[in-house]
Amino acid sequence: MPLVALTGGIASGKSTIARRLADHGAVVVDADQLVREVQTPGSPVLAAIAAAFGDGMLRADGSLDRAALGGRVFGDDDAIARLNAIVHPAVREESARRFAAAFAADPAAVVVYDVPLLVEARVEDPWELIVVAHAPAEVRLRRLVELRGLSPADAEARLASQVPDEARLRIADVVVDTSGTHDDTNRQVDELWAGLDEHLARRAART
Repeated sequence: MPLVALTGGIASGKSTIARRLADHGAVVVDADQLVREVQTPGSPVLAAIAAAFGDGMLRADGSLDRAALGGRVFGDDDAIARLNAIVHPAVREESARRFAAAFAADPAAVVVYDVPLLVEARVEDPWELIVVAHAPAEVRLRRLVELRGLSPADAEARLASQVPDEARLRIADVVVDTSGTHDDTNRQVDELWAGLDEHLARRAART
């Protein structure tokens, strides 16, 4: 019943890896999806966000205005810390519930937590393997501009706001190089899956 953390910087190909692992039978828990779920209208988290940052963070229907919130906190370390203090505990609680449910349903399950902010928030959790999606910054910049429609300046700002690649690579048990084709990334994920027991044993021997 391994619990695997999957992380990577923005536009690093992490979602491609997660989909391939799911194809192999892994139970993938998406941290970004959990964030959206704990911020639904009427939730304590959303109420706390409005109290901390103003009712302007809410749409007319009571849902979170993600663009407004992003604009409010982006580049403001204090605001980001306040937001994280509201959101992270709720996400941690919900993710633990999802992990437990997955293992209760299948004690032999491989549960993968797709979590962008692993280094920032959850690196000390009891992961049995940490997988890092990695591509050079220039590749990710190009993806942000060409595939997501960001301006070069906005793309650079997004990358600069995240922890350095070296911080993620330092904690990696397995690095998947996503700078090539999708087929190349999938091949590496297939190899990871085939050798999962070996990777788990190596990490266990180090810790």
